[in-house]
Amino acid sequence: MSAAGDHIATGRWEHFPHDADIGVRGYGATPGEACEQAAFAMMAAILDPAAVRLEHTIDVDVEAPSLDLLLVDWLNALIYEMAERRMLFGAFEATIEDHYRLKGRAFGESVSRARHQPAVEAKGATYTELAFVEDRPGLWRAQCVVDV
Repeated sequence: MSAAGDHIATGRWEHFPHDADIGVRGYGATPGEACEQAAFAMMAAILDPAAVRLEHTIDVDVEAPSLDLLLVDWLNALIYEMAERRMLFGAFEATIEDHYRLKGRAFGESVSRARHQPAVEAKGATYTELAFVEDRPGLWRAQCVVDV
């Protein structure tokens, strides 16, 4: 393990254009971190994640036969939790075990339309533009299009 000063921050997210929907892309040093960042990108398409209070923790576990399908299942599980619990999330944790299981957590609060002012509603993560690759050693990219 390297000293804290030696750690190079690789986690980041971005949007990419796609017709009426929104492309989400997460980067990280590990596949789990890339999933965390993709989830953050999805939330940032809905609202400013900094406006979300981290009052409640929701556990999310998903399994899939490949990393790319695991990403779609992770994002769809988060969309389900947002709809079912009427919550928004502002932070995420995700670890991937054996390339087939993601154990994650989402941190957030109940929706306040007045305070959060959500721009769109995420309906589902799709297989469009789906990719989950290691672009270079230690830099994973996870992306797909989210139907809004």
